[in-house]
Amino acid sequence: MQLFVNDLTVIDFSYLCKDRGVVGESWIVDVVLSGDLNAESMVLDFGIVKKQIKAIIDDAVDHKLLLPTNDENLFIENSGRDKHVYVDFYPVQLSSIHLQSPQCAFAQIPDDKITEEAVTRYLTGVIKAQLPENVKAIELTLRPEAIDGFYYHYTHGLKKHDGNCQRIAHGHRSKINLYENSIRSLSLEKKWCSRWQDIYLATDSDAINQQQVELSERGRQDLSSDHQCFSYYAPQGRFDIAIKDNLEVVDCDSTVELLADYIARQLKAEHPDNSYKVVAFEGVGKGAISHV
Repeated sequence: MQLFVNDLTVIDFSYLCKDRGVVGESWIVDVVLSGDLNAESMVLDFGIVKKQIKAIIDDAVDHKLLLPTNDENLFIENSGRDKHVYVDFYPVQLSSIHLQSPQCAFAQIPDDKITEEAVTRYLTGVIKAQLPENVKAIELTLRPEAIDGFYYHYTHGLKKHDGNCQRIAHGHRSKINLYENSIRSLSLEKKWCSRWQDIYLATDSDAINQQQVELSERGRQDLSSDHQCFSYYAPQGRFDIAIKDNLEVVDCDSTVELLADYIARQLKAEHPDNSYKVVAFEGVGKGAISHV
């Protein structure tokens, strides 16, 4: 007997890629459970699937930076802080990326690159270990939202957030709708999605100098004069990142509300006589609207 739940959850995360650097992503999760009927004549109660299995998936990968541990260009070691680690990554096409964060901010995926297949294998193992005996198999499908138009991948961190959004390198795959004088502008959407493709969005008030950043010795030695460093303390601990490529520093926190406002202000500054409406998405099916 099989039980299925489509659209069980959406996982928003970022991952390290040897070709693209740090990439924000959002995947929808579908699940199929196979097994014998239990005493309630069910494979598993829908309430358990929707609550407990969703919680397992979210705890394993949601709002984390996924690390391909078999990539020879990735280095992970304990930092001087309790339950914190250093991460150093050397993409093929881009400059190096260095982080210091609590362990809970990362998910270590045993593969040489982060793919839907690799993450599916990882999650399947994590979930199976916590299922009741009558459930014999689980099939997961991880899929991006079907977007008819332009979209971008972004990575950020929210230091004021009490939950997992505080992690300095988590992200989303997002679409955007832009209206100029009440008319939707595909050209503006294309422009902004190109500008923010695989972007890391940092807040200017989080910037620190290279002498203040906490990195591994390897990371410190690898910093170039063009690397920019950002750090903050949040409830889970201290977060640091040093990055050079695919970076934009914004004058606000990177909540979706303020990012919508940031884009609107940028558009208005270019054409003060025009009116603008920005519908910015944060992952799948949620976001914020700004008018100027």
